Amino acid sequence: MTQTAIPFVMMRGGTSRGPYFRRDDLPEDLDQLADVLISALGSGHPLNIDGIGGGAAVTTKVAMLSKSDDDWADIDYFFAQVSVEEQLVDFKPTCGNILSGVGAAAIELGLFKPQGDRTEIKIRAVNTGAQVRAVLDTTGKEVTYEGTTEIAGVPGTAAPVQLTFMGVVGSATGAFLPTDRLRDTIDGIEVTCMDVAMPIVMARAEDFRLTGYESVAELDANTEFFARMEAIRLKAGELMGMGDVSKSVTPKFGLLAPAKNGGTIATRYFMPWKTHPSMAVTGAQCLASCALTPGTVADGLLERPIDNPATVVLEHASGTIDVIVDYEQNNGFKLNAAGLLRTARKLVDGMVYVPKSVWAKES
Repeated sequence: MTQTAIPFVMMRGGTSRGPYFRRDDLPEDLDQLADVLISALGSGHPLNIDGIGGGAAVTTKVAMLSKSDDDWADIDYFFAQVSVEEQLVDFKPTCGNILSGVGAAAIELGLFKPQGDRTEIKIRAVNTGAQVRAVLDTTGKEVTYEGTTEIAGVPGTAAPVQLTFMGVVGSATGAFLPTDRLRDTIDGIEVTCMDVAMPIVMARAEDFRLTGYESVAELDANTEFFARMEAIRLKAGELMGMGDVSKSVTPKFGLLAPAKNGGTIATRYFMPWKTHPSMAVTGAQCLASCALTPGTVADGLLERPIDNPATVVLEHASGTIDVIVDYEQNNGFKLNAAGLLRTARKLVDGMVYVPKSVWAKES
């Protein structure tokens, strides 16, 4: 055979989709691993025509799973963001939507056994060190995918997946506020640079002469805005201690505006070179934390919840997402845990093939 076969299961996790692999079925070396993922997903073509990617950043994501040797965790989750049009792979970030499918995929791949009608799996996000508890429906000791839970950005309903995130503050930069300030001014725009589950540069939509309610298509067509946003993002990356981020998807970028549909605050999230069609799970935690923190660019855009835990309802391009935030405000903002409700569904399993010239796996 002139190609190497790699077992996988394709899952929709939250509002993202991609292949889930056993880590030991892939190369250990990261450069070679990147080559394999680029080939498997067809990176380098807008349609990913020569691979199983879906032609969008939310459908060229990869999860690699293994049994954890961590004292706390059951499963290690290693994430890769594969570029659609460039042959690039970014191993720095993690993805909370893809994480929504990790519990089910771990069971499907034989890495974890269901515990009964409800199964809790403790997951370590290898890229960032975050700890996540996932609880899913395993009635009859099988993963249940059908259910009545609906999430914005996904048609129909499915079984719920409850996620609780811990240890996400400073996961990429080591600090809640990587610049040590609640606000910075870059190119005349006030921003808040924050690292909670995902490092994000956040600004008010009105400062870019936007409403914050634009559609994904309207934003993606606004090349002037994207050029200005990217210039700010690159400078913010330096200020956040992340170095040259020109080829990295982090930090991400977010816009804030007053809610108009009954939520807490309106948001738009960028991946960062395209507008996210809905909302990232990791991004939602950082945006919610910014909304709850006095002194950030969110000031004046919302009436801050006073309950603890607080439910922060983020309006986004496809609807809303609720983030339940357990936090403290005694000596500055401190996040203890964030909870979200997601869904996942198994789509395909089998083998994906890459040319042996890319990787000739030793038998």
